[in-house]
Amino acid sequence: MSLESSKKTVRVAAAVIRDGNRLFATQRGWGPHQGGWEFPGGKIEEGETPQQALAREIREELDAEIAVGPLAARVEYEEPGFHLSMDCFFCALQSGQWTLKEHAAARWLTLEQLDEVAWLPADATALPRIKSRLQALISQEKM
Repeated sequence: MSLESSKKTVRVAAAVIRDGNRLFATQRGWGPHQGGWEFPGGKIEEGETPQQALAREIREELDAEIAVGPLAARVEYEEPGFHLSMDCFFCALQSGQWTLKEHAAARWLTLEQLDEVAWLPADATALPRIKSRLQALISQEKM
């Protein structure tokens, strides 16, 4: 058995919250990746679907309700000490105002601005797929 295969897998869901051509990004306020930018979300708990976990995490972390839409990207990423499996879903704000309970900052970023922030490694891995899917969605909506 290799060392890599013995790593624990942590399953998380991330909200790619969309408003037209803008995406909502949050800056990590704690932990080893403090200061890095991410799509908000968190761990999927036992018995939860990724969509249920995402709605719960956004409620807990940002005091807002979201509608979870289609899968935007799936990332498998090796962190030191564990394997991260992340499902990123396009989402829309349903109700509430953003209240940053665990994040240092938040920004709405246009497609052109997405490269202006220092993304956490797993989120950076998902970014090309998310950009591509967002461009396709915007193009479809213009038709």
